[in-house]
Amino acid sequence: MVPLVLLVVVFYFALIRPQQKKQKQQAELLKAVKSGDRILTNSGIIATVITVKDKSITIRSADAKFEITKSAVAEITERSGESSEA
Repeated sequence: MVPLVLLVVVFYFALIRPQQKKQKQQAELLKAVKSGDRILTNSGIIATVITVKDKSITIRSADAKFEITKSAVAEITERSGESSEA
């Protein structure tokens, strides 16, 4: 019985807990997206956010305008109004 309990504990700390942290960070990232931010989508598109709705985001990349779901945002590369002094 002890090896089974140890196996469950190892799985929790090795797989489940890191995944929960990642989901929490992604949810915070999606709440922080605002108009003017530069983002990278999961498909590799780098774009500027035009409008943010409940479940979707309108973005502009080069001459194209897209509406994507919020879950397609991989990261915010540059915040609006933020200088590049790092």
